[in-house]
Amino acid sequence: MSEKIVGVIGGSGLYEMEGLEKIQSISLKTPFGDPSDSFVVGSLEGVKVAFLPRHGKGHRIQPSSLNFRANIYGMKKLGAQWIIGVSAVGSMKESIQPGDMVIPNQFIDQTKGRPNTFFSDGIVGHISFADPVCPVLSRILYEAGTKAGATVHKDGTYLCIEGPQFSTRAESRLFRTWGVDVIGMTNLPEAKLAREAEICYATIAFATDYDCWHEAAGDVSIGEVLRILAQSTKTAKSAIRHAIKNLPQERDCLCASALKYAMITGKKYIPEKTKKDLDPIIGKYIR
Repeated sequence: MSEKIVGVIGGSGLYEMEGLEKIQSISLKTPFGDPSDSFVVGSLEGVKVAFLPRHGKGHRIQPSSLNFRANIYGMKKLGAQWIIGVSAVGSMKESIQPGDMVIPNQFIDQTKGRPNTFFSDGIVGHISFADPVCPVLSRILYEAGTKAGATVHKDGTYLCIEGPQFSTRAESRLFRTWGVDVIGMTNLPEAKLAREAEICYATIAFATDYDCWHEAAGDVSIGEVLRILAQSTKTAKSAIRHAIKNLPQERDCLCASALKYAMITGKKYIPEKTKKDLDPIIGKYIR
């Protein structure tokens, strides 16, 4: 039976995980460049956890400059079977108040040209992405958020924009007509790459503001965002503790075999360098 390894990617406000024991700091090189920072690997509640600050220590990498491929590749190389992506978002609905937790089950992509696939350089693959997050992990995160005392909204659509600027008022009003629930800048590339790497992925999204559509609430204030982030970070850490204790030892979801029928390129046509670079991801299918 394989060891259960959980990856945690911390977004704005979540730069470290207290309580990790037997800590190692691991710096990895990947074929796609350097990850956001060193991975902090340790034991939490008896479970092996690999933590990565998405924006780097000190929050020095803006959303458009994040090396998503290196981050997810690094998690795969470390053996992560699950990734919990924690993110600060804007609420697009009155019912989702600042400080609430959302566990999105759908995404809309409004980013512009971010590398978000491992399938290039002589190999083509098309994963199924109709349901972009792991249903098992999402359910566990919803239950964990409730236990942590958060107001949790199950399911919902996360609109991923390029940033780093917040929306214009016209954009915010337009996005509202699409029926989206929250708006952010980071989690969709992670979800795509995690599925390609056959890692279960789901998001804990904390609403920090009402974007700029809610005239009574005022426009987005970075000061208010940071205040709510500080509160939400404590809740996120508590939810993660609850969640990792309830993950199954073995996975039987579709995420675990997402590449089984996804690769189109014949084995003999895949360049040797690509085979070597992607070995942690595709190796078992081409050997």
